[in-house]
Amino acid sequence: MTLSGMIVDVVGGTMFPGTLHIEGGRITRVEKGGRAGGPYILPGLIDAHVHIESSMLLPSEFARLAVVHGTTGSVSDPHEIANVLGVEGVRFMIDNGRKVPFRFCFGAPSCVPATAFETAGASLGLAEVEELLALDEVKYLSEMMNFPGVLHADPEVMAKLGAAARAGKPVDGHAPGLRAEGAARYAAAGISTDHECFDLDEAREKIHHGMKVLIREGSAARNFDTLLPLLAESPEKVMFCSDDKHPDDLVAGHLDILVRRALAAGYEPIPVLRAVTLNPIRHYGMEAGLLQEGDMADFIIVDDLDTFRVRQTWIGGQLVAEDGRSLIAGVQESAPNKFLARMPRAEELRVAEVPGALRVLRAFDGQLITESCTMTPRVEQGEVVCDPGRDLLKLVVLNRYAEALPALGFITGFGLKRGALASTVAHDSHNIICVGTNDTDILRAISLLIQCKGGIVAVDGNQEVLLPLPVAGIMSDRDGYTVARDYERLDAQAKALGSGLRSPFMTLSFMALLVIPSLKLSDQGIFDGDTFRFTTLFKSL
Repeated sequence: MTLSGMIVDVVGGTMFPGTLHIEGGRITRVEKGGRAGGPYILPGLIDAHVHIESSMLLPSEFARLAVVHGTTGSVSDPHEIANVLGVEGVRFMIDNGRKVPFRFCFGAPSCVPATAFETAGASLGLAEVEELLALDEVKYLSEMMNFPGVLHADPEVMAKLGAAARAGKPVDGHAPGLRAEGAARYAAAGISTDHECFDLDEAREKIHHGMKVLIREGSAARNFDTLLPLLAESPEKVMFCSDDKHPDDLVAGHLDILVRRALAAGYEPIPVLRAVTLNPIRHYGMEAGLLQEGDMADFIIVDDLDTFRVRQTWIGGQLVAEDGRSLIAGVQESAPNKFLARMPRAEELRVAEVPGALRVLRAFDGQLITESCTMTPRVEQGEVVCDPGRDLLKLVVLNRYAEALPALGFITGFGLKRGALASTVAHDSHNIICVGTNDTDILRAISLLIQCKGGIVAVDGNQEVLLPLPVAGIMSDRDGYTVARDYERLDAQAKALGSGLRSPFMTLSFMALLVIPSLKLSDQGIFDGDTFRFTTLFKSL
């Protein structure tokens, strides 16, 4: 088979008219010469860091949707399912990924559970991490979120870093806001990347200390515009990633959107394309093609480098997408899960008044970080209640792995005027999380998720919109496009209830993520991410 066009050689940093000769799924010869102009042939795009589970799709379905946009591989951290099902969850992801043509690069989760201050469904110690690092499909140690453990040389943390070093596999980082000496010590411990930078100077510091920065633009956290200048300053140290991508967003686009935005901003094509091809492939040692002779025939064809419309996607010499249509067949899969939550009683959601100001989580659109603020509580008959008029809503986290009392808090920034939203996609332990304007709707939302053993739901009185997620309580086993449509309905309903957030359910899913400052709620209580310890719901005046 031969294909002709403008060949983009990201390895050599050139573009030239030529012809690819393909046989047995590999490029046997790259022949220069021919007519200049489109179409352009370039390596397939690689997402340098993504939690596939956050798409609520199986890896096979994620691939079906992603190839349409020119994505041929992903650096996939199965941290989410590991928190539910442990090693077997990671093996499930690997096995499912094998069933489709796509270059999955999985990591060994380093922090399961993410902290000792929450309840997860599993734990990965040194032995489990070593078991995963020994697998061919596992190319790296996933994000080391326990950066205090690195800085204080925690024995188990250092043992896991040592296991990755012995296996010759890189270590991903996760250290939002870490600067100066702390960043230097973190990098010196062998941490090679960070995708949590939300400030340009922070990112520059980490690059200075030898780390690579993954510029993130997902469904919740969006740092692309802020960090894009790095592409001109340190192009060899930059990759693009989504981190978390909801299914409706994945239908609309993936890395192709970021390439278009970077090119439209005036950045040179080769550095832009290297950030989504050469850089991640080389860093993680991925088995993916770069249009070199002998490489696997992984490439995409686009009309031009301005519109960057993906006409075809090829993986291993197989056409997997054409003109916006995926050619990958769906996969029938099992639905492993772990779900033992007890339905809370109405009185267990009540918050008795205590003298002092109410300590409140403040959520921000497009950010994983929160602020800790105080508000005057609204009190009725000695009980602190929601006050939608001031955007003061109740937040509930319920342990899904054992019978337990719900943890209660209050949050602002969601904007709901009525109803409740709930989800079992709640990083990182994936307990039930719910935000609402009244206890009746909160209880109903939690009840629906317990009945279906996982999902996301919006409740407003008798009106209920539910998306079941039977695989580990965080993924659907259905067709990805169907899941995307159902999620769009849920997103629209959340916004109809008053939320002005771009992605209300994605933002909700991070309100229990304790390793991101400042104030969060775990199933065990209110947690101060700045001091890394629990705090009180009421603050003394």
